[in-house]
Amino acid sequence: MFLNTSIEILFTAFESAIIAQILKFLGYLITHQTINFKILTTTGGMPSSHSAGTVALAFTVGLICGFDSVEFAISTGLALIVMYDAAGIRRAAGKTAACFNKMMEDFYSGKHINPQEKLKELLGHTPFEVFVGAVLGIIISLLNHYIFF
Repeated sequence: MFLNTSIEILFTAFESAIIAQILKFLGYLITHQTINFKILTTTGGMPSSHSAGTVALAFTVGLICGFDSVEFAISTGLALIVMYDAAGIRRAAGKTAACFNKMMEDFYSGKHINPQEKLKELLGHTPFEVFVGAVLGIIISLLNHYIFF
């Protein structure tokens, strides 16, 4: 296996994001009793794959380079920006899309014209979804570092 290399960092970051997307897919399958492969490639939902990936990246950098290293500080800064964006800006954009979609439905409700395409409303995450994604990233980082690498 690889020993404390950048491959471990990249692998763990991508693996965490992929596992988060798979968990979203399984959660949708359980709650809706239907398969929706689109869930695997969309943003939003529980857990946050962006948070899982960036926190796994930062935490693995910390394990390898040290939690007092410049590399850890940079990757942690990136993770915080991504998580803030996921819970703040993208969530607000999703709420705006939901409001606009409702307005369009109300506007066309009396006619035979339907809106062409609805805006995607699930863009961001709740703070809890971001937190769970971050915890998932840390767990996968620890497992990879101490068991697989």
